[in-house]
Amino acid sequence: MSERAAIILAAGKGTRMKSGLAKALHEANGKPLAWYPIQRALELGCDPVVVVVGHQGDEVRRQLAAHFPGAPLRFAVQEEQLGTGHAVLCARRALAGHKGRITILYGDVPLLERPTLEKLIAAGKGHLVAFLTMNPSDPTGYGRVIRGLDGKVRAIVEEKDATPDERQVREANGGLYDCDARFLWKALAKVDSGNAQREFYLTDLVAAAARAGDPAVAVPTPVDELQGVNDRVELAEAGRRLRRRVAEGHMRAGVGIVDPDAVYLENEAELAPGATIEPNVWIAGRSSVGAGSVIGFGSVLVDSTVGEGVVVKPYSVLEGAVVGDRAIVGPFARLRPGTELGAEVHIGNFVETKKTTMGRGSKANHLAYLGDAMIGERCNVGAGTITCNYDGVNKLPTILGDDVFIGSDTQLVAPVTIGDGAYVGAGATVTADVPAGALALSRAPQVVKEGWADRKRASAKAASSAKGASSKISGKSKASKLAPASKNSAAKSTASKISAAASKASGSKAVAGKTAAARSSAAKTTEARRSAVRASGSKRPRK
Repeated sequence: MSERAAIILAAGKGTRMKSGLAKALHEANGKPLAWYPIQRALELGCDPVVVVVGHQGDEVRRQLAAHFPGAPLRFAVQEEQLGTGHAVLCARRALAGHKGRITILYGDVPLLERPTLEKLIAAGKGHLVAFLTMNPSDPTGYGRVIRGLDGKVRAIVEEKDATPDERQVREANGGLYDCDARFLWKALAKVDSGNAQREFYLTDLVAAAARAGDPAVAVPTPVDELQGVNDRVELAEAGRRLRRRVAEGHMRAGVGIVDPDAVYLENEAELAPGATIEPNVWIAGRSSVGAGSVIGFGSVLVDSTVGEGVVVKPYSVLEGAVVGDRAIVGPFARLRPGTELGAEVHIGNFVETKKTTMGRGSKANHLAYLGDAMIGERCNVGAGTITCNYDGVNKLPTILGDDVFIGSDTQLVAPVTIGDGAYVGAGATVTADVPAGALALSRAPQVVKEGWADRKRASAKAASSAKGASSKISGKSKASKLAPASKNSAAKSTASKISAAASKASGSKAVAGKTAAARSSAAKTTEARRSAVRASGSKRPRK
């Protein structure tokens, strides 16, 4: 425990947020609102830092503790929301034995900067209380700072309790305090709820200090830093200001940011001088970008490390990845957690990696999935290559030595090892290890049938012609059935001619049939006569 402790008031529900989430956990630029005052208190060396929680207290406690592992963080619970004075009293047990100074901050004021708090602490030395004040253009809703004729602060009056004359005062309470611990607990023990809101006001400390003969010290502060967050609009505005503040800090340090209003740089991002960040880039978590690197339009970096001279082309996504110097990534590449790319590695468009290492100079330039792979130096992975790393139960490794060439459309079925300098032909499915310097092929032999294409086209053409002829006949038949009424007579005449011709043809066939029968009968009669003559011999009568 140090000479200075802090209390963070974060028990509010945040009704105006219209959310099921406690207000303290709503994020601004990637961090919960309460993260910001806690971080400031820790920067000042406060130990312990007591966070007073209420609504969704267990979840607030869990998330905030996860953000500050190992920090001297303690939690107190305000079961009923009975005012700010009551909230501070709830932290007393967690600060038992502390006799130094206590800094009191609000959990929904994320824009407060460290230099401002340092001024507050400096002003409070030797005094019972120091607090921040501001002069907003419209002080409506804020407590007013009331001074005596000598200019010293006598009290803070909440607007609902203020007289018309007091409401004309422009100096307003900023709500943040630095107090002597013994004075704080003694004064709060005497605070009551006899006011318009029936609450225990923390602001009563100021009047108590005046009565004790040591008026509180007011520290003027820019309004923007003291802006609280009460709804979604104010949350978005706070996030915008935080991002702009981060971007300006990097630009002043030598980072090129094309449009500081169109980048999303979270607080922990580390950008080296000479790096360039294009518009619509989001750099989140513990990410870093080396000198001379360019992060292209629309790319996302989450907890990733990018070396020097790297080019991340547009719309690439890096999550938990490490990229070596002078590498090229993208466009449209995805590096998932566990990816480690060596120097001068190329990862091209629509390539995805996961738990994969690639040695210096290796390339996978097109359309590939590389998961659970260890790839050596100077390897070439062809388009359409995938590592089949999951057997339905376990994730299995694929190992490529140095100078390996993997042809396009190859499946590497893990576990499998490809030795140094080996080649795998395009279209292969590799299920067994390939020795160093070997060639692996697994596709079927090529078959060539000469003239097949010409015959195929000729056959198709003939079929098309036959289909066309059939369609014409069918079309004529349909046309005759669908002919207009005005052409019925001509159609009937044509039909009669066809019928007559058919009848004539039928008659001709009948006559021909009769003639043939007559000829056959005559032939039979003649033959009978000749047989009779031969039988009678020379007995034929003379004339």
